[in-house]
Amino acid sequence: MFEIVQLGEQAVITLEGLAALLFGLKRRDFRLIGPTLRDQAIVYDDIDTIADLPRGWSDEQDGGRYRLVQRGDDRLFGYAVGPQSWKHYLHPPMLSLWRAEKRERGFEIIAPDETLPRFAFLGVRACELKAIAIQDRVFLGDSFTDPHYRRRREGAFIIALNCSHAGGTCFCASMNTGPKVEAGFDLSLTELIESDVHSFLVEIGSVEGVELLAEVSSREASSEDRAQAEAVVANTAANMGRKMEADGLKELLARNLDHKRWDEVAQRCLTCANCTMVCPTCFCTSVEDASDLAGEKAERRRRWDSCFTMDFSYLHGGSVRNSPKSRYRQWMTHKLSTWFDQFGTSGCVGCGRCISWCPVGIDITEEVHAIRESEVK
Repeated sequence: MFEIVQLGEQAVITLEGLAALLFGLKRRDFRLIGPTLRDQAIVYDDIDTIADLPRGWSDEQDGGRYRLVQRGDDRLFGYAVGPQSWKHYLHPPMLSLWRAEKRERGFEIIAPDETLPRFAFLGVRACELKAIAIQDRVFLGDSFTDPHYRRRREGAFIIALNCSHAGGTCFCASMNTGPKVEAGFDLSLTELIESDVHSFLVEIGSVEGVELLAEVSSREASSEDRAQAEAVVANTAANMGRKMEADGLKELLARNLDHKRWDEVAQRCLTCANCTMVCPTCFCTSVEDASDLAGEKAERRRRWDSCFTMDFSYLHGGSVRNSPKSRYRQWMTHKLSTWFDQFGTSGCVGCGRCISWCPVGIDITEEVHAIRESEVK
């Protein structure tokens, strides 16, 4: 073991070292969340040891298609992103705001239990780190912050991952959000398999990362280790399943709000909202009230909503966006164009989830390409 003295240093650990990292997080009372197999997909869930990870499994993804396949090796992180994103934990799909219960002299308002675990996320990709940074900007970046998001985000420990596998719908390289992890992590891993040697190049990104890694047996990374890790990322970048030309995209969509392509995509779109549910940056919510049949208990909840639902844009007299065309256009132009006006960045990180999990395989990269090509012609 060598002594780690500063941020940015790199070390190499074995499978046993990774297991020791997870044990160290559990010992610090973190709730450890990582990839695991469930419901014929690789999803994020509670894990205890490396035995819970999807060893030897990968995925095949295309428009409207997701399928698990065996890799033929023992790689732990040899898959692309699945249907979940980390917002499931930081910005949960259902959140109780308050409850009320009937008492002798009226109703008593009961605040929800605010006891929350400290999260430790394992296997956070570069595109997902960018998505978390975007949601940080949405929920924490202004004078008005979301206290529920802040409590979940504070103290979260992130073990990021440099991708070794590009999915069929990935296009993070086009959006400059991956596949290499750049910032926003405590530790980052690059999984290395060479002959019979299974190891991980670890980069330290925080003081907490230094303290955790100091408890694990490791060795200093050599130039060969770094070169091998760089080759892994370069190979992933060269094998993206999709591509989107992002230059001038904001202005392109702003010029084409009446393009005929919106009518064409509307004929296929089911307005099911799958794309917004799986998107790691979409953040829209609605508030609903519910009571029991006896009239003795009531609850106010916040839940995920979507610009694809009729009720989301409902004002007195009806929905503002009452056609599939208007709702798809709203989603795509907000994500790729007007998000810049609100938050100074694109709302898309190129993870490809909206393509894989669209029931009819609508491809956001194809829609952009069609509009761009029509201007060229």
